[in-house]
Amino acid sequence: MSNHNEDSLDLFIALNRASQWINAHADRDIKQYGMNRTEFGVLELLYHKGPQPLQQIGGKVLMSSGNITYVMDKLEEKNLVKRRASLEDRRLIFAEITDAGKNLMEEVFPKHAEVIARSVNGLTAEEKKIASKLLKKLGKYAEEGFK
Repeated sequence: MSNHNEDSLDLFIALNRASQWINAHADRDIKQYGMNRTEFGVLELLYHKGPQPLQQIGGKVLMSSGNITYVMDKLEEKNLVKRRASLEDRRLIFAEITDAGKNLMEEVFPKHAEVIARSVNGLTAEEKKIASKLLKKLGKYAEEGFK
């Protein structure tokens, strides 16, 4: 096997292991609030970006459109989000965070951000910036090559 391929495989393994362990920290934190990563991702999106068309949420939180209905149902049961029909186009349905959802996120999001920060503290601030820049470059290249 060529060094190029070996280096690529090493990178692939390192990325996956790092992602797995950082996600484990995040998932353990999210679980204590009675949610899974997908539910938390939708709630966080609505909290930070405001109401979103249901059809666009999946692409923003890396979830299939079929799963959106299920996740929205679970979050609605918990009174954290609600659906609202568009006034301009009745076919368009928006997801919107409720006051209870906002209150929950105001309480838990700073703690969650701290869990994430602690999980990546193996790098210095400068290393985090470099790694982030390189991973964005890598992700864009991989995305373009997939189309």
